[in-house]
Amino acid sequence: MQAPVLSGPQYLREGLKLVLSPSLRLFVLLPLAVNLLLFVGLIYFAGHQFSLWVDSLMPSLPSWLSFLNYVLWPLFVALVALMVFFTFTMLANIIAAPFNGFLAEKVEVVVRGTDDFPAFSWAELMAMVPRTLGREMRKLGYFLPRALALFILSLIPVINIIAAPLWLLFGIWMMAIQYIDYPADNHKMSWQDMLAWLREKRWQSLGFGGITYLALMIPFVNILMMPAAVAGATLFWVRER
Repeated sequence: MQAPVLSGPQYLREGLKLVLSPSLRLFVLLPLAVNLLLFVGLIYFAGHQFSLWVDSLMPSLPSWLSFLNYVLWPLFVALVALMVFFTFTMLANIIAAPFNGFLAEKVEVVVRGTDDFPAFSWAELMAMVPRTLGREMRKLGYFLPRALALFILSLIPVINIIAAPLWLLFGIWMMAIQYIDYPADNHKMSWQDMLAWLREKRWQSLGFGGITYLALMIPFVNILMMPAAVAGATLFWVRER
């Protein structure tokens, strides 16, 4: 029997195959375009500010401990990279939320072989906007206090050494929440019920969140992996339920 944590890569791999199929390609183009524009803009901005952010977070060490700078610098580079990645992911998903919710619907139709959702129309897509944006704000409300606590931790000398691994673990969990919430929201599952269900499927959720997090960290590959993650999360929803 496959270990639960190992099911995540399988869902993402199958999700990628689905979004590349002719039946779903049309529904992937809009979120792809949104993500590409946002990604190019954020990379341009971060490229000019990255070293400044790293220097601002690096602790000031006495001269006799200056050799530790060579050890700490890669850690703080990783910390800033994680923070930039989080910013891009959250912004991209907020902007593309209605398209991602609609893509999740269509993936579920393909997977189940039955269509219980309304037929495609621009009016239907626009009607999803308030609901999906409201759900994204709920995710943001969950994310921001925890991210703020981690950011404050990042500013405390010595203790901030543990900030990078904590950001990583939190990021993996947020990836599971972010993408599995699309099919859950399509089925009107409440936010609290969705979180409780993910906790019941903790290892499967972390496996999916982990491989998604890793894939989305790869520049330009992450543009395609976002809709693939929506499709993979929908597969997760259908099979695990």
